[in-house]
Amino acid sequence: MNAQIESGSIPQAMEALGQAARAAADGLAMSGMEQRNLALRECAAAIREQSAIILAANEKDLESGRARGLTAALLDRLALDASRVEAIAVGLETVCDLPDPLNRVLAEWDRPNGLVIQRVSVPLGVIGIIYESRPNVTADAAALCLKSGNAVILRGGSESYHSCQAIYACLTDGLKSAGVNPAAVQMVPTTD
Repeated sequence: MNAQIESGSIPQAMEALGQAARAAADGLAMSGMEQRNLALRECAAAIREQSAIILAANEKDLESGRARGLTAALLDRLALDASRVEAIAVGLETVCDLPDPLNRVLAEWDRPNGLVIQRVSVPLGVIGIIYESRPNVTADAAALCLKSGNAVILRGGSESYHSCQAIYACLTDGLKSAGVNPAAVQMVPTTD
């Protein structure tokens, strides 16, 4: 994917992301709550296992932010430490405890001809999320989409690029460990 971005073919790269996400969304929508929860737990484990890599990537972002003159408040939003990385992992596990949002009957009524009509919750498909330079949102957004059976394409702020990529790599590892198509969570691989 990065080769496509480097060659200036951002539209083609985005098309490829979308197609892969669409294919992954179909499988994710058919998955059970147990598999989606397993994926979230595996993602949390990967975050913990690779916390040193995440912190090193975050230091790159902080150095760049200082050089660009980011305010102290922006740097604080960007900064990760061991406790914040642990909070990311705990956040993924907390989403596991939420009830399954899929296949719930939201409303039901009978028609005079005997037909029973139900409104049932189902996944949307593919969700795109653009967010500011808070690296933890990478995992938070992915967790909520996975729990609800949706694939997601993420685009974090340019100031947190390295941190988000490191967290995204953990999410990919966790999805693979759980037997979920890793294209269910994707990240735009450019700051453009």
